[in-house]
Parts: sequence; structure tokens; C-alpha cells
Amino acid sequence: MGRAAAGKGLDELEGAVTTCRRCPRLVEWRESQAADPPRRFRGQSYWGRPVPGFGDPAASILIVGLAPAAHGANRTGRVFTGDRSGDWLYAALHRAGLASRPTSVDAADGLKLDGTFITAVVRCAPPANKPTVTERDNCLPWLEAELRLFRDAAVLVALGSFAWDGAIRAARALGDRVPRPKPRFGHAVEVAAPNGWTLLCSYHPSQQNTFTGRLTEPMLDRVFGRAKELAGI
Repeated sequence: MGRAAAGKGLDELEGAVTTCRRCPRLVEWRESQAADPPRRFRGQSYWGRPVPGFGDPAASILIVGLAPAAHGANRTGRVFTGDRSGDWLYAALHRAGLASRPTSVDAADGLKLDGTFITAVVRCAPPANKPTVTERDNCLPWLEAELRLFRDAAVLVALGSFAWDGAIRAARALGDRVPRPKPRFGHAVEVAAPNGWTLLCSYHPSQQNTFTGRLTEPMLDRVFGRAKELAGI
């Protein structure tokens, strides 16, 4: 699909995603967090809605995360923006030559992605960062719709086991023959779907992983280096 057609499709999809109210628990949580933020964010205007994907309409690398953070993307309105996980992700993308700058502060900061699009399995901030199975299933059609727009992409990079599971479910829903049983999640695990994308996974750049050294900058850099190889960019 061409850049213009994909861009139009993404604009239409964004309008549908950002008005979604399918999950009462998530609607209540995202709005309550926006209405009563922690002291460090008081006085800021919160997005407080489902968060759409972000990036290059002609992307050949798709990055799939878990869900928005309550005071990250739920505040800023852009995926992986305004929190520590985003600091790690965008810094790595910048080192890989896939992002115009190493930081992502807010949706108006001028950041652009090259050949890359970032999205998530669940679009609303969940309590304790743990969506239910029903909430995941309610949200998966949005990911499936994005993947349809990026049928010419080469690589899906899943950040964490929840995203790995969601990406595989969405790919299968579109008819991709992902091996069964489901490939086991592990950092840098790579699975080629015979009629679709190559699935590549990474530990999530959460503080739980980065503070403990489970995920390091060189580890994340190798994942995006491999994604670029697979995408031919």
C-alpha cells in the first residue's frame, strides 16, 4: 500500500480508535487518572483517551507494545511518550537511525520516525498495567486493522510477552501461518511466518527490566539492528 493510501487509512482508523469505549473498566481508569494526576503532572492537560499508533505510514518495521502508561501516553496522547519506557525505546530508535531525535516528550515535540510505526495491543491505560483477556480481545481488532494497512511491512517487533502473544494472535487473524504451538517468547527470538512478517521479540523496556539489567542498551540495539536487516533498510 502506498504512503498516501496508508496515511488516509491510518487517519480514519485513528478517529475510530480514539473514540472507543468498549471496556468500562479501562474507560473509568484512564479518565480517573487524567482527572487526578500525581503532583508532578498537575496542571497539565491529559489526553485521557485511547492512544493511536504513531510513525511512518510507509513503515517496514512495526513495533508492538503492551498498553499506554497511565501518566505516559495517557497523558501525552502519543504511544511510549512521556515515561521511562519511552525514553529507552526512542533513544534506541534514534541510535538505529529510525527516529529523528532520541527523546519523546509530547505529541508536539516534532519527533518523526523513519521506516517505523509504533502501536500497542491495548489502547487504554490499564490498572497495574495489566489488561484482562476480555480487554485484550476487545482491542485486538484495532491492531489487526493496522496490520492490514502495513501488509507490505517486513518485521513485527514485539516488546514483551504480552505484545508477542497479541502480535501472533493478530497475525493469525489475518491468515498468516504462524507456527503452532505458539513460539515461546524470549529476547531476540525470531519467527518467520511463511506468508507474512518476520516476528521478532525483545524484552519490554520497562523499568523492571532496565533497572535490573535484564535489558541493556546493547541488547535493544541488536534487536533493532536485526529488524533493519530483515527490512532491508
